[in-house]
Amino acid sequence: MTEHWLPGLIAALKALGLNYAFVLDPGERAAFLRGLVVTLQLCLLTIPCSLLAGVVIAAMLTSGQRALVAPARVFVELTRNTPTLVQLYCAFLVLNMLITQHLDSRGVGNPLTPFFWVVLVVGLHKAVFHAEALRAGIEAVPRVTLEAARSLGFSRRQLLWRVELPLAVRFALPALVNNLVDLVKMTAVASAIAVGDVTYESIMIWTQRDNVLELLLLILAWFGLLTWLVGKAGRWLEARLGMPGYGQ
Repeated sequence: MTEHWLPGLIAALKALGLNYAFVLDPGERAAFLRGLVVTLQLCLLTIPCSLLAGVVIAAMLTSGQRALVAPARVFVELTRNTPTLVQLYCAFLVLNMLITQHLDSRGVGNPLTPFFWVVLVVGLHKAVFHAEALRAGIEAVPRVTLEAARSLGFSRRQLLWRVELPLAVRFALPALVNNLVDLVKMTAVASAIAVGDVTYESIMIWTQRDNVLELLLLILAWFGLLTWLVGKAGRWLEARLGMPGYGQ
């Protein structure tokens, strides 16, 4: 069905100075669509991983135990004060190489793919920002609420998981959503280690066709759609979970 109207659309865009002829090539079209899917997969995997890691780091930061607070604080400062791209290069080009050498010496192949390293590095990078937002939310829990929970016999762990964290998530939700929007955009660094996301596939196409502007417009539109969906979901959650008296 698309064979009837697609050439006409491409011709109309060409008259406007936009070269989207790659869409008519089955191989290049399939590669671009595959890049869209890979970017979506990166987002769908990295978002929950970053949130889970953020909860763990926040729990360590607010545990009150020096053995947990100190390494968590070092990790937070090191991660948020260095560029994501540099972290990705260090993980993939150094750590991954050492793992590969170790496994090769045992006659075992390295199962860790570039896709895995992007999810790990980007997820952990944003996790520290989630953790700081959650830590602020935990510290915003009213003291009388904590005293009431302690009077019911809650242990420190129960206090965290049943009282502090549920309230902290609601307090920190705007900051968490903002972090997730930034995370979606950050997945574009995957192209730096040849993960076939939409940015990488577009680079492969425009090196052959010299249509950089046209593909950049598509990349911007795709990331704009993904970030809009994340923001829309975040606003819906804020409306449902917002705390009365805290901006409501």
